[in-house]
Amino acid sequence: MRKVALLLSGIMVLSMVAVAGDDAAARSAIGRVLQTQQDAWNRQDLESFMAGYWNSPDLTFFSGASIASGWQGALERYRKTYQGAGKEMGKLEFSELRIESLGKDSALVRGAWHLTMSDGKTPHGLFTLIFRRFPDGWKIIHDHTSAAQ
Repeated sequence: MRKVALLLSGIMVLSMVAVAGDDAAARSAIGRVLQTQQDAWNRQDLESFMAGYWNSPDLTFFSGASIASGWQGALERYRKTYQGAGKEMGKLEFSELRIESLGKDSALVRGAWHLTMSDGKTPHGLFTLIFRRFPDGWKIIHDHTSAAQ
């Protein structure tokens, strides 16, 4: 009986280590997606920035009192807001990132965004993202972003 208990304890410890390793790998991969997005934004490359989002009509993007539905809707919202006449993208920085596993293939990310514009203005706010792991990597399936007033 004692051998069975020791064996079960060992299996539990190994499974906890494996889960912790999976969580660390997921956090690292999600962090790379966000860093790639930040770099793409700062190159003024919206298409590469959008590669971090799930390319699906089911993607949701909430900002203020508006909803952009689907990948194309989110891209159009970004273009209108940051690449329209008289607009600029500025320099983006993500900070205060908290990445929390919600399961093997999903995660919640909370953080802050900060833009530095050429005129010295500094729009900023908070975001909550839901990521899902797909065969081609981690993608944002829901984005809820707020801006400070």
